[in-house]
Amino acid sequence: MQANKACPVVLRQGAGLEILAFRHPLAGLQLVKGSIEAGEAAAAAAVRELAEEAGVQGIAVRPLGIWHSGFPGQVWAFHECRVIQALAESWSHRCGDDGGHEFSFFWHPLAEAPSEQWHPLFQRALAYLGERLLRR
Repeated sequence: MQANKACPVVLRQGAGLEILAFRHPLAGLQLVKGSIEAGEAAAAAAVRELAEEAGVQGIAVRPLGIWHSGFPGQVWAFHECRVIQALAESWSHRCGDDGGHEFSFFWHPLAEAPSEQWHPLFQRALAYLGERLLRR
C-alpha cells in the first residue's frame, strides 16, 4: 500500500535530539500528520501539513521512510523538514482542522520514552523515528 499520510519531522539539537510535537486539546500529545491529497507528492504534503497545523514554513529535505502504522488505512511517509524561521521553545497555533483547534507546540526528546499522554499510535511512530534517527 502506498503512503496516504504525511508526517513532517522537525528536529533540533537540545540536550539531545528533539522532535517537534504538540498537545491537541481533545486527543493528547501528537506529531504533525495529515492526509496526502490526490496527486500530491508526500514531501509536498509534509510541508503543507507543517504550515497548516503548526504555522511553520518548511522545506522537505529528505525522506525518513514509509511506516505501516498498524492503524487501519494509515501508511505514513516521514520527511525531515528544515524550517525557514527560528522556532521558540513553545508556542500555540490555531489550526483550521475539524472546526478549529488551538495546538500547543513543544520539543520532545527523541530518546525519552513517550508518556501515556501520547496515543499508542504516536508512541509507535516515535519509536520508529527514534530507531531511524538516534542510530545515525
